[in-house]
Amino acid sequence: MMYLAHYGMSAAPFGLTPNTAFYVDLPIHQQAMAVLTVALSQGEGFIKVTGEVGTGKTLLCRKLLQEAPEHFALAYIPDPHLSPLELRWALALELGLKHSANIDPQQLTQLLQRQLVLLAQQQKQVVLLIDEAQALPDETLEALRLLTNLETEQRKLLQVVLFGQPELNQRLALYQFRQLRQRISFSYDLSVLNRAQVACYVNARLQLAGASQLFSRTALWLLHYYSRGIPRLINILAHKALMLGYGKALQQIGCYQVMQAARDTDDVQAGKPHNSGFWWPLLAPAALLALWYWLPGGWW
Repeated sequence: MMYLAHYGMSAAPFGLTPNTAFYVDLPIHQQAMAVLTVALSQGEGFIKVTGEVGTGKTLLCRKLLQEAPEHFALAYIPDPHLSPLELRWALALELGLKHSANIDPQQLTQLLQRQLVLLAQQQKQVVLLIDEAQALPDETLEALRLLTNLETEQRKLLQVVLFGQPELNQRLALYQFRQLRQRISFSYDLSVLNRAQVACYVNARLQLAGASQLFSRTALWLLHYYSRGIPRLINILAHKALMLGYGKALQQIGCYQVMQAARDTDDVQAGKPHNSGFWWPLLAPAALLALWYWLPGGWW
């Protein structure tokens, strides 16, 4: 990337692709991982992790895939828009079975059960991780519940972790999904980052990339304001601000670069709280820009 050498970085710190190398262990993610660890140790039921778009669900999922103990056999489905049969085959392939067009749905279920029993005999705990779970079709959600009926006398043969947007909660609240809802033993809602956490997040990722603190205090304040504390938006804005700073040969990013980045980002404009009763934050960016014109540079 063009600005890496300019800022002394070894890698791009604000990419949109979830990268566990730039995982920042903030309190909300610590708590989510703690819930997942405790829930998985129980060995039964569904686990649900929800959060707004861009709050880090996929990164958390990949972190779990990376750091799970050896006795876990993890199956990962990143695109859940599947029919019940496609879901069974996706799980079967993740567990090492080979696809065959000659196997009917009933035979496939039997093969899955045998494989799950075999893994249990090998002291493996099978966990199915489903990202973007709000996209699961209704009939596939029901098929998923039926899959978790597979069990020995001692324990379930399959655990399921659902990672999804808040729409998942709305769907599971429907009467038709009451059986599945009752099987959710643990759940966690990822919140957005507060101002201090945004600063910690940005500076930690810069440090992981080999750079120092490049954003001024006011620039970090504006990153929080414009991003609404959503990590993906923080990444977009920080990346654009770094590009603008590089274009001007700056060694520190100030409020002007963040404001310009925000103007160029559609979701920032769509999410601005125009109808909020707290009118003063809306005036703050303009006030900061005015100060930038009139006061000496460096502090902003």
